[in-house]
Amino acid sequence: MPVIAATTLASFLRDRRVRLDPATFGLSGRRRTPGLRREEVAQRANISPTWYTWLEQGRGGAPSADVLNRIARAMLMTEAEREHMFMLGLGRPPEAKYTTIDGISPRLQRFIDRLDTCPAIVKTATWEVVAWNRAATVVLSDYGRLPPGQRNMLRFLFTSPDVRAKQHDWETIARFSVAAFRADAARAGAVSQVQHLVEELSEVSAEFRRIWSENQISVPGEGAKRLLHPVLGAIDLEYSAFAVDGRVDLNLMVYTPVDPEVAKQIRKLAGDE
Repeated sequence: MPVIAATTLASFLRDRRVRLDPATFGLSGRRRTPGLRREEVAQRANISPTWYTWLEQGRGGAPSADVLNRIARAMLMTEAEREHMFMLGLGRPPEAKYTTIDGISPRLQRFIDRLDTCPAIVKTATWEVVAWNRAATVVLSDYGRLPPGQRNMLRFLFTSPDVRAKQHDWETIARFSVAAFRADAARAGAVSQVQHLVEELSEVSAEFRRIWSENQISVPGEGAKRLLHPVLGAIDLEYSAFAVDGRVDLNLMVYTPVDPEVAKQIRKLAGDE
């Protein structure tokens, strides 16, 4: 039985380089071998051709994170490819760098729209809601009536009387939410991006200021909560959280009614919208 060697940084770089189309980089002319030449990758990455050659030969020791990031840009790697390269070269993923997200793909929107009895939202690492379905509109909040930038779940929890009134145990929910928010922001490299929101909520809510100062961390995956809905009454929901396309900065939350009768009522309310 043949032995399949584990992928190394050297073999990954070689394989990735020969798969690149020179025309993509404005390079023309006949070539004896496919892909870019080593010196072309080195030039694009602004590193020594000798050093890059050594990397493909498995020589020279571990590269720095800066060098790997330059190579990733030079080869137009996807985020998944860059992360894999870091794991091979340094034994760890690259440092998280948060980017602003304004929306989701039509494919994902169609998926959550099909969940007609289950409120579903997609939120960023800074807890901005960027997508929702009709069930979420009637059970959670009508996000569509708010302008972009004003759909933050943590701000709702501490500043909206309507959202607060829906919580069966507001204090527990608030403490859990702050701990999860802190973890989400840190994991996605968005600590600096949430600073303004933290300062804002600290100014307007003594309760937020108190809970935030406790420095608690929580990473939710699934659980249960009870809402006091103005039309449906007290309803029990189970929730599950999913990373979208493997990204730590985009999260799908799906709330499933425990009672089938409540599910029917949600479908009816959402259909009457």
